[in-house]
Amino acid sequence: MNIEKGPQLIVALDYPDRRSAESMAERLDPAACAVKVGFELFVAAGPGLVEALQARGFNVFLDLKFHDIPNTVAAACRAAARLGVWIVNLHASGGLEMMQAARDAVREVHPETRLIAVTVLTSSDAATLRGIGIESSPQEQVLRLADLAVTQGGLDGLVCSALEAPALRAQLGDAPWLVTPGIRPSGGVGDDQKRVMTPEAAFANGASHIVVGRPITRAADPAGAVEAIRRQMPV
Repeated sequence: MNIEKGPQLIVALDYPDRRSAESMAERLDPAACAVKVGFELFVAAGPGLVEALQARGFNVFLDLKFHDIPNTVAAACRAAARLGVWIVNLHASGGLEMMQAARDAVREVHPETRLIAVTVLTSSDAATLRGIGIESSPQEQVLRLADLAVTQGGLDGLVCSALEAPALRAQLGDAPWLVTPGIRPSGGVGDDQKRVMTPEAAFANGASHIVVGRPITRAADPAGAVEAIRRQMPV
């Protein structure tokens, strides 16, 4: 398993059970894409699924967005690192102490695991932030938390909208990973995503990795859909 930069295309296995996720994995090439395991699937299938995907050769992004007291998040990230996952994430809004504790836990157990942070969820707007006592605009909050996570906290990167990537690159430089969901191939439909971007545009904006779900997992030929998207990505 390539634990370094890995494939720049990550397929979201947004399924309710292990059988469905593994059925899709059988149709994908781990040399062409990584896979993402989120809340629903991990709760349903547990660490065994992660291990099974890794045994097939896949890099696994464990997308659980941890947010709790520092010791609890550090313990959870340590457990993820013991699984050998490629990427694990947390909420930057948990604060600097939490992120530093998680970073130290991951590096102690499995330094190759990348720890990245979510800043502001794409479902949040200015009204959402005001509702929890934050008067900053969403972009201001994104940039503030990005600095906290990467510059001060030493994390490896961020989950972000491709629309936010240019501002993040301007602030953080080229090194941090920017993992961007909401990607739809050229000519595709947006499904229920409102803020979407093509692979070409996402990488032009500064993304290092893109996350794609239904355009691949609902395709008649998922492997063919992966290759079509890869042709829209920079070499």
